Amino acid sequence: MTGVMQQPTATSQVSAEDFADILAATREFVREVVVPREQEILDTDAIPEDIRQTAKDMGLFGYAIPQEWGGLGLDLTQDAELAMELGYTSLALRSMFGTNNGIAGQVLVNFGTDEQKAAWLEKIASGEVVASFALTEPGAGSDPAGLRTKAVRDGDDWVISGEKRFITNAPLADLFVVFARTRPADENGTGIAVFLVPADSAGLTVGAKDRKMGQEGAWTADVHFDGVRVPNAALIGGSEDVGYKAAMMSLARGRVHIAALSVGTAQRALDESIAWAATATQGGNPIGEFQLVQAMLADQQTGVMAGRALVREAARAWVDNTDRRVAPSAAKLYCTEMVGKVADLAVQIHGGSGYMRDVPVERIYREVRLLRLYEGTSEIQRLIIGRNLYKQGTKNAQR
Repeated sequence: MTGVMQQPTATSQVSAEDFADILAATREFVREVVVPREQEILDTDAIPEDIRQTAKDMGLFGYAIPQEWGGLGLDLTQDAELAMELGYTSLALRSMFGTNNGIAGQVLVNFGTDEQKAAWLEKIASGEVVASFALTEPGAGSDPAGLRTKAVRDGDDWVISGEKRFITNAPLADLFVVFARTRPADENGTGIAVFLVPADSAGLTVGAKDRKMGQEGAWTADVHFDGVRVPNAALIGGSEDVGYKAAMMSLARGRVHIAALSVGTAQRALDESIAWAATATQGGNPIGEFQLVQAMLADQQTGVMAGRALVREAARAWVDNTDRRVAPSAAKLYCTEMVGKVADLAVQIHGGSGYMRDVPVERIYREVRLLRLYEGTSEIQRLIIGRNLYKQGTKNAQR
């Protein structure tokens, strides 16, 4: 097992050679260390502490954090390749450090002040601090415009009150990146701000761990803010109107990552299906000899290959800044729907065995259902894609 990843030497971008080493080490970690312990993760509903520590030592808590703040500094094209490897095993592994690198960490990377970055990013990159993204509320999920958590100015402080729901890593979090409304939306902006709130703040309580359909080991919970007081220095970017833009950008970037994760899980479901078709027998013959089974394998393979190509194209468009709206949503929409179909076919190929607990495809079938819901449902993705295409068509028609 490869140990600690060496810090890449490049200052602005990780070289192809350095990234190849990172990717190889991650692949080895996932397949040789984590995959054999998937049942343990499922049974205990937790990531074993030694696996958590290895992930920290490898730099996985900060792979998308810039190198100047102690991270590996991967761009989104590299992030996507890494996510396809991480998706090959229990999704709880990726969830353990996903918010540090993704929707929570990226808010701080892209919108934080120098002082805020200096205070938190190195700790986030090392895994010393687990950051949690507190946006979703009862009645405000995929559309942040419905936000009802409030932040009221009181002298040099802000006082936050409200409730967040389904917050990933909340039971483990040291820092919450909290979105709150400071005023109704007006001509000056959305009135949605984002704050850095330490988990030990007075008035902040985390509810019981949610009981979910799947993704054992990935913990979510409600978070309550009852007059939580934070200094003005906790206001990210020093602006009351950063929140909506920060949420939208972090979510859009995260959609490419989730799409890539889906491809990795679909590849695992396909590999399990191929292995089962080659070894399971019916009437004395391997079931893989049956043409209808081969057809299901073909459909799985086609979905995986199409998803992988789409993810890579969407990640490239993000890095090039040529498409940060339609491509992320198209990738998430297709890939999360695709992995659901591939997982369903995997259960079908396994027959009755695929419906049994302790069989990998049964776990995969349950785990991937969530991918179509968080970071924007499939319906939201369709609205984003359609709305942007319509806007572009309108502009073209007016030329």
